[in-house]
This record gives sequence, structure tokens and C-alpha cells, in this order.
Amino acid sequence: MGNPKRSASLLQRLQNSLYAIPAVTQWWAGRFVRRVHSRADGPIPFARLTKPLAECTVALITTGGVHLTSQPPFDMADPDGDASLREIPGGVALADLTITHDYYKHTSADRDVNVIFPLGRFRELARQGVIGQVARRHFGLMGHIEGPHLRRLQERTAPDIAAKLRADGVDFTFLTPA
Repeated sequence: MGNPKRSASLLQRLQNSLYAIPAVTQWWAGRFVRRVHSRADGPIPFARLTKPLAECTVALITTGGVHLTSQPPFDMADPDGDASLREIPGGVALADLTITHDYYKHTSADRDVNVIFPLGRFRELARQGVIGQVARRHFGLMGHIEGPHLRRLQERTAPDIAAKLRADGVDFTFLTPA
């Protein structure tokens, strides 16, 4: 049957090439939006900021596969993705972060993680008084979550993150997709 890891890698490369075609990406995005907006519980909620940015606590969330080098990597062998999360401490050294994600080219982010996870830039904004403070923890996820993992993301992972953000007094989150 062949090496499943090599087959998955070939499949991932093929999918990456396919989704690099703008028309294919637009089709997929339209399909996703129709699926989300036809959900039984309605459209995605949006909340406006209620206080000045300089008084806000901000957390970062990325679907770029960012995590601590000491944490387990995201499961890249599962074609439906990995709906688990990785907590990232607010005080982490940027050198202690890595990226496990095969569905996008992250060469630049490997050199400077701020490209996909701008924790260093947000620390600068806090020092400058542009934002109030950087949250005590942030969250790394893997993009490309489908099939049975989508339900887990919606019913367990996302509510878990939301509860932790509320407990930390986070006023807004900055999402970096990948």
C-alpha cells in the first residue's frame, strides 16, 4: 500500500497546489460561507469594542499551527485536520515557538513568527500604550478542519477558548488565519 506518511504529504502538496488557484479558493470560501450562514443557530456573532483600545487586553488566536516547541505537534496525517488547541503563555520567548502546518508555506514565519503570530508586535503596542496589555495566554490551532473534527471545534475547542478568554478578562482577540 505504500508509506501513508508519504502519501499524505503528496496529497497535501496536491491540495496546496489546487487551493493556490484563485478560482478554486473563491469557490471553497463561498461554499464555506453558505454552510456557516445556513447553520441552525444563525450567523456568526460580532461584538463591538466597548472601551478605548488603550484600556483593552488583547489575546492572539492563530490557525497557523503555532505552538510551543515543547508541545505536541498538530496531527498532519489526518486529512480532516486536528481540532485541538495549544495554549501559548503570554510571556513566552518567541524562539520557543514553532509551526506545525503543512497546508501553507510558512518559510517567512519560520524565520520570524511575528509574520503569523504577532506577539512581539503586540508587546510593542502595549509598551507604547496603543493597547492596554497583552493577555496572559494565547491560542494556536490548525487551519483546515473538516469532517468530524469540525463538530469538535465548534462544540468543544471554540467554547473552551471562549471561556478561557473570558476568565482572563480579554477584551478582544486578534485572529491570524492560515
